[in-house]
Amino acid sequence: MSTATLVRFVTEEGEVLNEGLDRWMADATADEVAVLDLCVGPVLDVGCGPGRHVTALGSRGIAVLGIDAAPSAVALARSRGAFVLERSVFARVPGEGRWGSALLLDGNIGIGGDPSALLCRIRELLRSGGRALIELAGPASVSGTMRARVETPDRVTSWFPWARVRAVDLLPLAEASGFTVESIWRGGDRWFANLSARSSND
Repeated sequence: MSTATLVRFVTEEGEVLNEGLDRWMADATADEVAVLDLCVGPVLDVGCGPGRHVTALGSRGIAVLGIDAAPSAVALARSRGAFVLERSVFARVPGEGRWGSALLLDGNIGIGGDPSALLCRIRELLRSGGRALIELAGPASVSGTMRARVETPDRVTSWFPWARVRAVDLLPLAEASGFTVESIWRGGDRWFANLSARSSND
């Protein structure tokens, strides 16, 4: 069994948020490729992890930058040729206000434990009409905040704030953050949304 398949993403209560973290090391899946097809460049991949979406978009000739706060993730992404910065989305990001699309896949709407603050920050980074492409929790999940950590055979991270958002709870968050929900769809056993950044005059 590979080390990647032994990675667990768990809450303080012991809930395993995602058994399939080995997916992060693989190429983009068919469902993810359908999301990437909606990207308009330049693209910012927030919480890019090992960079599989960055490399997939780059192979299409689309200008793309990945950012991730974890040094290990950044090192993995760079090892596969992805253009990635070690950076929090809440820190200074190049091209603020000019990005055409932002990706929040693999549950990254949970970054920081405050989806409202995160979406407001994404809106600041996007140009008017830009797209936020988001992965959501399934309908059997419960939206809310929590503390989580990543566990591997070699190390365990500190607890960090995380959140989960279901499709049914997205609309008020998006509207309050300056977005219009264009579409929500199911891809396999995963849920995604396409948000459009409204003009400040709207």
